[in-house]
Amino acid sequence: MRRKITVIGGGNVGATAAQRVAEQQLADVVLVDVVEGMPQGKALDMYQSGAVEGFDVTITGANDYAATAGSSLCIITAGLARKPGMSRDDLLRKNEEIVADATRKFIAHSPDAFIIVVTNPLDAMTEVARRVSGLPKNKVLGMAGVLDSARMRAFIAMELNVSMTNIHAFVLGGHGDTMVPLPRYSTVAGIPITELMSAERVDAICKRTATGGAEIVNLLKTGSAYYAPSAAAVEMADSILNDKRKIMPCAVYLEGEYGIDKLYVGVPAVLGANGVEKIIEIKLTAEEDAALKKSAEAVKELVDKLGC
Repeated sequence: MRRKITVIGGGNVGATAAQRVAEQQLADVVLVDVVEGMPQGKALDMYQSGAVEGFDVTITGANDYAATAGSSLCIITAGLARKPGMSRDDLLRKNEEIVADATRKFIAHSPDAFIIVVTNPLDAMTEVARRVSGLPKNKVLGMAGVLDSARMRAFIAMELNVSMTNIHAFVLGGHGDTMVPLPRYSTVAGIPITELMSAERVDAICKRTATGGAEIVNLLKTGSAYYAPSAAAVEMADSILNDKRKIMPCAVYLEGEYGIDKLYVGVPAVLGANGVEKIIEIKLTAEEDAALKKSAEAVKELVDKLGC
């Protein structure tokens, strides 16, 4: 029997994630959304593309969670985008309600699955999924650093006109304006970027990385990013389900690591068959440590407002 991945939320991020899972033949896919007919229609369209793309996994659309039974992993993308006049607290409360409901319904059918959260505000929503699911901390994680690092890698490639496959970048902290790009740990073919460009250009790339999502929102005007976020979530799923043990920066539950306790914050972790296999503690300068603590405080402010 093939593995099954559930994607909750049939919008741009969720639908694109479902297609990436199918095209990589990572698992059979169930796409769940509350809108009647929408996930079914998208799933049928995706499945038909398999005749051209050459994949044989099944793709099912559903409005309830019965079809998700026996899933190995779930990617949660469901939630609202912030609208004009909506405060961050309003968004937090509404998406807490959506993520809690989705987690509760999913876990009733797949009690041993892994959960990767994509819904914003990401670090707080990952904590919602952990609390509601009752799963151990190694099984619930958030997609943040992989996306933020991918953006930083892209900006480095643009600046230096080199292949992105040669570039590694690390971005830690919460998924938002307080994220912490680490130029010292960002390299091109093993060479630190601090040796390949001026301090001013490095700083510009770090700032652009921190506002990378907002830049895309401003350009699109009626939506937000979904190609890179979906790719990041699926890479995490692949590392877990295929036990690749990749070291990836993602939102994991810290219990004292980096001096941060009982919070989801983005740090490097080994992702394998047991989910979060190990949290990697890298040495930070005093300035980097202060920035990470500040980012963690911003996450804590949101978590303290959760109702679940």
